[in-house]
Amino acid sequence: MHKKKIYIVIGARPNFVKLAPLLDKMKEYPELLPVVIHTGQHYDFRMSESFFQDLNLPVPDFNLGVGSKTHGKQTAEIMEKFEDICIDSKPLAVVVIGDVNSTLACALVAAKLQICVIHIEAGCRNFDMTMPEEINRKLTDHISNYLFCATEKSVEYLKNEGINQNVFFTGDLQYDALKSNIKKADKFSSIFSKIGYRPGEYYLATIHRADNISKKKRLKNIVDAFCGIERVVFPCHPGTQKWLKKYNLWERLNRKVKVIDPVTYLEMLALERGAIKIITDSGGVQREAFWLKVPCITLMDHVLWPELFFEGWNVLIETNKDLILKAVYAPHKLKGQKQYFGDGNSAGVMAEIINGI
Repeated sequence: MHKKKIYIVIGARPNFVKLAPLLDKMKEYPELLPVVIHTGQHYDFRMSESFFQDLNLPVPDFNLGVGSKTHGKQTAEIMEKFEDICIDSKPLAVVVIGDVNSTLACALVAAKLQICVIHIEAGCRNFDMTMPEEINRKLTDHISNYLFCATEKSVEYLKNEGINQNVFFTGDLQYDALKSNIKKADKFSSIFSKIGYRPGEYYLATIHRADNISKKKRLKNIVDAFCGIERVVFPCHPGTQKWLKKYNLWERLNRKVKVIDPVTYLEMLALERGAIKIITDSGGVQREAFWLKVPCITLMDHVLWPELFFEGWNVLIETNKDLILKAVYAPHKLKGQKQYFGDGNSAGVMAEIINGI
């Protein structure tokens, strides 16, 4: 049987989470041959390998080993190395996920080589072109042949940009992953002894976006707010640690806040589910909070997933100490929850479409 070779590109931890359910469903089609390309954009064990263990993912077929660099250098190196692989063994299609540098770099290479580009999580917009992620996702959408949207709002955004062909509302792979892994998180209750709190006793915080951590005033406002909240648990991204130390905020934060190293995927699910509220600038954590029915405070200037705000589970707050503290202690006006992100079988929908290419 002639196999349809499909390259699937991953680079950062949100990609790893979404890879697992997609690979599982692609196995149901014997004619598909998925080949996993890890660019190495996240190379730290806690940011990469631990996720492969938690999600029982296979060792990638290729690891480009790019590591951390400036946007331009990282994107260029990914393109150079990925192009060699594509020329050496041309696939039928290249699947890219989300909005990281790996997404745009590999989509550009495939498009220039006349290889079909499939973008998962297409149509996501916050309309802030100062953000690298917005540039990545928008450019990727405009050179993709198939566009898989997590929500109907994303389909609408693409139509507004004149993208109408091969656009599908598939649902969100991250929701698939959460549904299939949430029970496994029960086995990671040891994380609570590590943080010194039981479920329902703490607030969970995550900060990593460049706009929040690289600007001293914004980062100081966030640190001031965290230090004013009782019982904050803060898994700290390596990049965030670097900026906290550069601006001499690291020691003060550690005195007031329970700062811990980055956690594994299943540990994070356990922490999210047990939190009173979650404070974050992560699009992925926002969605997981929504599905786990934990109120969320988002520290961003623009809404990334408007669906999260319709029922009151999420509020958008400027990086201002007083506003953050007010949001933390104010009651959220919670309503119901609709299935904006599909029914948890987005991987099955995607695999069927990919098999038909």
